[in-house]
Amino acid sequence: MKSDFLLFILICQLFFFSCLEKKEDNIYNYDLVIYGGTSAGVMAAYAAKNQGKSVLLIEHGNHLGGLSSGGLGYTDIGNKSAVKGLALDFYRRIGKRYGVFEQSVFEPHVAESIFDSYMVESKVDVWKLYRLIDVKKEDYRIAEITLESSKRPIPENNKIIKAQVFIDASYEGDLMAKANVSYTVGREGNDVYNEKWNGVQLLDKHQFIDGIDPYVIPKDPKSGLLWGISNSKLPPIGSGDKKIQAYNFRLCLTDSVENRVPITKPANYDSTKYELFIRLIENNQPGIFWEKGFWFGEMPNRKTDINNDGPFSTDYIGMNYDYPEGDYAYRAKFIKELEEYTKGFLFFLQNDERIPLELREVLIPYGYPKDEYLDNDHFSHQPYIREARRMVSDYVMTEHNCWGREKVKDGVAMASYGMDSHNVQRLVVNGMVKNEGDVQVHGFAPYEISYKSIVPKKSEIQNLIVPVCLSASHIAYGSIRMEPVFMALGQSAGIAAIQAIQSGVAVQEIDIEKLKESLELNPYSDNRAADILIDDNDAELVSVEGNWKTDTKGNFGISSLYTEGSKRNRIIYKPNIQVSGNYEIYVYLKNKPGLSTITRYYVKVGEELNTIDFDNSRIIVKGQTAGTWMLLGEFNLKSDEKNSIIVTDENSNGIVMADALILIKTSTEK
Repeated sequence: MKSDFLLFILICQLFFFSCLEKKEDNIYNYDLVIYGGTSAGVMAAYAAKNQGKSVLLIEHGNHLGGLSSGGLGYTDIGNKSAVKGLALDFYRRIGKRYGVFEQSVFEPHVAESIFDSYMVESKVDVWKLYRLIDVKKEDYRIAEITLESSKRPIPENNKIIKAQVFIDASYEGDLMAKANVSYTVGREGNDVYNEKWNGVQLLDKHQFIDGIDPYVIPKDPKSGLLWGISNSKLPPIGSGDKKIQAYNFRLCLTDSVENRVPITKPANYDSTKYELFIRLIENNQPGIFWEKGFWFGEMPNRKTDINNDGPFSTDYIGMNYDYPEGDYAYRAKFIKELEEYTKGFLFFLQNDERIPLELREVLIPYGYPKDEYLDNDHFSHQPYIREARRMVSDYVMTEHNCWGREKVKDGVAMASYGMDSHNVQRLVVNGMVKNEGDVQVHGFAPYEISYKSIVPKKSEIQNLIVPVCLSASHIAYGSIRMEPVFMALGQSAGIAAIQAIQSGVAVQEIDIEKLKESLELNPYSDNRAADILIDDNDAELVSVEGNWKTDTKGNFGISSLYTEGSKRNRIIYKPNIQVSGNYEIYVYLKNKPGLSTITRYYVKVGEELNTIDFDNSRIIVKGQTAGTWMLLGEFNLKSDEKNSIIVTDENSNGIVMADALILIKTSTEK
């Protein structure tokens, strides 16, 4: 008996010490930890790791890239001049996959493979299927975070991560919130920042026409409201609330018979959720419905990027108010409901006999792609979290920044997309169903985003950077929240984090000019030379001869020039070549109506003059941009010679245009 007791004691001691050892094994130290494998998180990790520090990227799901690999392949670009650095590098890597120079339209699995390649190339440690459960702070700094498995949250398997600096690159801002950083949820009233487009808005975009009855039994309020309609009253226009613009899925479908999985009825299908769509048909509301029922973005290999469009579509309006602050169980439940709603709507549009056959036949050929989302039954794993928490720091980006009325001196990324808010609620106004919250305000130039808007107040946390849930008003965030901007902000956050580590200062105290210089001189974070970019309005490097007019729409940057052909007009670009070598020269062109079939260019290399008659029928523009880069050729340019690129209307039979050009060094002369 005594020996058995001693054996028991020995076993208990071994178990106790093994637990201690296991606990020690579950503590990890890094220079930088990034929470959120979004496009911003990937670029932050890549930029930081290439500076020689240890970096850990944590993703609660099983995929990197966030929405850029989750279905949004028809990228919301805005003005291409605002896309720089690693964001630009990403779209060039996409282009290479499809045999072109640069492309912002792509399949989800192609995007994900490129995000993965960034991590492999830089040897970043990536932990997938882990999520945040605790944050420990010491002296205004995050000392450590605790993670649990997203799939099997067993406490003894939790991991503790220590780091000098942390980045919250999640769409939800969970790390920021658990660190007790100031943030807000919802819409500010217009009076908070003296804005016009924030708060409650009842506008006519994505709106029901007058006369759509909201009741289950038409004209009978006692019968109750149709699904999805709130019984709230319309608040004053411009007033604030805690409501959130709608989420949806960006849908990748295909009409390829060989690559198509049929759309089937989901388990909890309920056709009454889509009754308002029938009301629209009965009232003959014109618009997108009579074409396809959605906004369709044509993707490579017969695939789509489908988004919400019109008054009733894929947006899950009014259902997501609790998502930003919801726990993991609630969020999983919400995402499942959103998935079922979306799959049900697709099935409804293909099969409900109340929908005219000519409309159903548009969607009937489509199904889920066999070669996408292999671990999720070919359906996207990433809902479109358009907005969740937003930090409130010492600087808040507002619509005044968007319009250029207020400019920042510490800009570390650029945005250019319009102020875009999807609908927030669906309610009854004057006895009719109406959507509220949609705002689509465009027409401003690219603008800079303040570094102070991605770092918390110094009095709160001094080693955290927040490039996604940054400090911005609801409506300004609607312009900033585009994937190329998140990539740029992520890159800036990664470089800033390393700078803070190397200098031993708070993230609020880094040298902003040094950060901006790094972004300019090493834009791709791999020591490749920066492109030589010359825009048409660069007076020091561009000479204009003859009669040219200014075009302000669809350009690279704020303008382009064009002439209608007097045969005596030309524009001379004079690049400043610092390093001799071979350079590819690209010109930015768009399919302007009346464009000449041929544009003559001269590339002067020292005393040598090269003539290029460019065939404008080669211009093919894809995605949400008006123009594209076209290659003129590759030339050996020397730093000690005068080089120039000349656009002329010689030999033209229509409009000749001149916009930006870039020179990309392919090799260095030795």
